[in-house]
Amino acid sequence: MANVVVVGSQWGDEGKGKIVDWLSNRADVVVRFQGGHNAGHTLVVDGTVYKLSLLPSGIVRGGKLSVIGNGVVLDPWAFLDEMARIKKQGVKISPENLLISESTALILPIHSELDGIRENRIDGVKIGTTKRGIGPAYEDKVARRAIRVCDLADEEHLLARVKNLLHHHNALRVGLGQPETDANELTQKLLEIAPKILPFASPVWHALHEAKQAEKRILFEGAQGAMLDIDHGTYPFVTSSNTIAGQAAAGSGMGPGALNFVLGITKAYTTRVGEGPFPTELNDSIGQRLGERGHEFGTVTGRQRRCGWFDAVMVRQAIITGGITGIALTKLDVLDGLAELKICVGYKLDGKILRRLPAGAANQANVEPIYETMPGWQGSTRGARSWADLPAEAVKYVRHIEELIGCPVSMVSTSPEREDVILMRDPFKA
Repeated sequence: MANVVVVGSQWGDEGKGKIVDWLSNRADVVVRFQGGHNAGHTLVVDGTVYKLSLLPSGIVRGGKLSVIGNGVVLDPWAFLDEMARIKKQGVKISPENLLISESTALILPIHSELDGIRENRIDGVKIGTTKRGIGPAYEDKVARRAIRVCDLADEEHLLARVKNLLHHHNALRVGLGQPETDANELTQKLLEIAPKILPFASPVWHALHEAKQAEKRILFEGAQGAMLDIDHGTYPFVTSSNTIAGQAAAGSGMGPGALNFVLGITKAYTTRVGEGPFPTELNDSIGQRLGERGHEFGTVTGRQRRCGWFDAVMVRQAIITGGITGIALTKLDVLDGLAELKICVGYKLDGKILRRLPAGAANQANVEPIYETMPGWQGSTRGARSWADLPAEAVKYVRHIEELIGCPVSMVSTSPEREDVILMRDPFKA
């Protein structure tokens, strides 16, 4: 049996929650390996809607081990709130079925405050973050001054760690016209929640090694998407972590040899939240229709997503940089009823034709999409569970996408319901 990595191949919001939930029913262990509570997954299980941000999607399934890896940044207060909310929905959560890496860096109130200050600059320049402190927390981790989960168990040295962190942050806060944060108060807040967090703390790399040795099926659950990757995305309008499949190894403590199949979740059209370039964006009635039919609002922020045609150039690039083995095409049913569909197959920039998204922000903003047009379909794809249930034009659309991106479609999702999936290749049996 293969271990499977699930990543987004666009700008996030591709429908990973449903696919991860579908796969988690076949997995023994589900691992979050990057991001924080800026990511949102919506699961619909037997008519019950679960909205998760930090908790791995496997938590709603009994008999699974869920893991928050060292590549995640964890807001402990947000974690406790989410856990309490999900428990109220009848989900059992304990150290028996949930582990948090003892190396995980914490998001503190100073991080979310700094995030908000930066996003509300007087000059209007913004990245489009969720203002949840993700970026500042990753900055502190890289700068080696972060407070980690294991530090909560070291009461004697925690104050010294906090003082070291505030040596940097208070200088920033004063420069930004904000009051300094008191080290003793912040330390006390951390000590108050420590007993609620520490029972979940674990050397998860060891737990995952044991799971691998026992030949258990491990599902690695990514957040955001490839075009938000800090290295390979539309920089600087990206998230603060690596979102591609390679991070599943580094962010969990497992070697890359454990990553057997990479499933790229890919929406049948394209959406983006926040700032940044979007070559195929539609600011017309079709874009509005896609947004309304696709319920394109962020799980975490409620922000309306920008919508546009499928960008095969961008997805092909994500497949190459992310080592994607197969894709799960989602929200095909949102395209039902459109007379014609367009697919971006290249870009024009300064009179030249490009078959890749350029690295520079100015060039990314100035590319013009080159489209191929295909006939749409009037029949319904919603709820289809086999190729025979799809209109002929819908099958042609899926097959043409495969050709353009150079990657097979392993699954097609045709509604938010968990079992409404057309399966061509089971990633766990690859």
